[in-house]
Amino acid sequence: MNTKILLVEDDSDFGMILKQYLELEDFEVVWFKNPEDVVTVLASDFPYQFGILDIMMPKMDGFSLAKVILKQKPQFPLLFLTAKNQKIDRLTGLKIGADDYLAKPCDPEELILRIKNILKRTTAHSPDLQQKIGDYILDSDKLLLIHPKGNIRLTIREKDLLIYLLQHNNQMIKRDAILDNLWETNDYFTGRSLDVFISKLRKYLNHDPTIKILSVRGIGFEINFPER
Repeated sequence: MNTKILLVEDDSDFGMILKQYLELEDFEVVWFKNPEDVVTVLASDFPYQFGILDIMMPKMDGFSLAKVILKQKPQFPLLFLTAKNQKIDRLTGLKIGADDYLAKPCDPEELILRIKNILKRTTAHSPDLQQKIGDYILDSDKLLLIHPKGNIRLTIREKDLLIYLLQHNNQMIKRDAILDNLWETNDYFTGRSLDVFISKLRKYLNHDPTIKILSVRGIGFEINFPER
């Protein structure tokens, strides 16, 4: 069965180009020009496996729509499209829970590659589905960080980063190594994205003071998780 993609783009010309290109790659695409129509569909039936959202849209922007979708579908993979190169847009999207972003006009081949990489991470199952992390349990299959004080729903990117850190426990990891392995690219914006995700993981794990994710200025991070 072909992956069914939700495309939300108010620009008719750009939306049509994207839809046609994605369909050439054997994706099934349902294109919405009005994000409010997506909210209506979400309340009844939502048969999509992936979402591509434009940020700048009238009435309801992509960020607002993403919050509504992720509230009901926390594991739904999302990629943002933005016509601006301002870092605030990109970082805001990642904080909301998006898996990736691209600036318009984007290279269609790069878009396809990013979609496939995200879907690969979405459908991949870790051989160890539950891992003990200090006072926490990471359930990779359900994207849950479980703690007696409350569970935290992770995005796929957050889960992948946390697993990578666990695999390098008690080591100093270079920023470039993380970006090359998880983002498969290394530029200013992906570097800032990494900082956002590290900050979020620190916040999620703050109930156990024995867990340390230390920044080594100009180099990377030193990781210390208790082995219990």
